Amino acid sequence: MFEQMSSMSTPPTLNQPIPGRHCDSCTLCCKVMGITELQKARGTWCKHCLPGKGCGIYATRPAECRSFFCGWLLDPRLGPEWKPSRSKIVLTPTPDGNGIAVRCDPGFPDAWRRYPFYDTILEWAQTAKAHDGTVIVCVGSKMTVVAPEGEFPLGDVGDDDLIGREFSGHKLVGVRVMKAKSTNGTT
Repeated sequence: MFEQMSSMSTPPTLNQPIPGRHCDSCTLCCKVMGITELQKARGTWCKHCLPGKGCGIYATRPAECRSFFCGWLLDPRLGPEWKPSRSKIVLTPTPDGNGIAVRCDPGFPDAWRRYPFYDTILEWAQTAKAHDGTVIVCVGSKMTVVAPEGEFPLGDVGDDDLIGREFSGHKLVGVRVMKAKSTNGTT
């Protein structure tokens, strides 16, 4: 049986950066994240971003941008190697809030496979499984689910698409994309 997960457009939870952590010249979220209000797709630079410098419309930036903090800013367990400008990875909660989304710079699509990131991602997948959570890797619109049972490449996944997981007992045996247009009764 396939179990449905939430759509990709659900916003991440809000929080505050830990003391001493700042974006500084890091602007990778302006590339890897989609911004609904600006109709900016995932994996492309925001037209208002000045890469390595900051936001050209910082004072009037959308609410999504104002409330966004990457995982490196929020989690003291992540060392300096995880800073997005260095790792080429932006960490966010999964849309359902029960997992981790690893969002890679499309210019470095295999960044998540490098040491120490890959080993940590596999640990997260094991922990996520114990809590019925998920670890996903996103490179632009392409997505892969990472689980203790292996990697499940899904190809292009839209913001409103759903992901179904198929289990045999407690073992994940399949993952598929349920396109948004088919979830509302149309084909």
